[in-house]
Amino acid sequence: MTIHSEVSNLQLPPDENATTALFMDRYLEALTLVERLHRLLLDVIKDEFERLGLLEINPVQALLLFNVGDNEVTAGELKSRGYYQGSNVSYNLKKLVDAGYMHHERSEIDRRSVRVRLTEKGRGVHLVVSKLFQTHAEGLVVRNVLDMQGVAEITTALRRVERYWADQIRYIY
Repeated sequence: MTIHSEVSNLQLPPDENATTALFMDRYLEALTLVERLHRLLLDVIKDEFERLGLLEINPVQALLLFNVGDNEVTAGELKSRGYYQGSNVSYNLKKLVDAGYMHHERSEIDRRSVRVRLTEKGRGVHLVVSKLFQTHAEGLVVRNVLDMQGVAEITTALRRVERYWADQIRYIY
């Protein structure tokens, strides 16, 4: 049984049933858009790196370098911040260290923990991604695609969904 048929089988008055079905359709469309936008973001980064001849790292690794920025972090911290779910953080960090984009240092306190930070080469990638995002932000405003209020509304709505989903996970355990 699909989600749509389950929604349509709810015993609600006709107007409420139609409203619930419409909400469900829009919710599923929003989920699809979020997923598609993430994949598209990776493609945009990939295209920019190909244009610049930076073929040594992939878009996920470029985003990882961007998000680390000037910080010194562990793989666990990256995961706990919500980045890179579904990607192998340890694998990508090892690749980035081996390629000279990151320094790594084992913690003196917990020898299992490794702290990483960007090298000069990694800071170069961080700068490329920063400039790409800056260009996109400016383009969205100039072309009247989004303004400050629109971004604020999207961000607020997505944070609410994030909190709702996080609460759902917490209630399971």
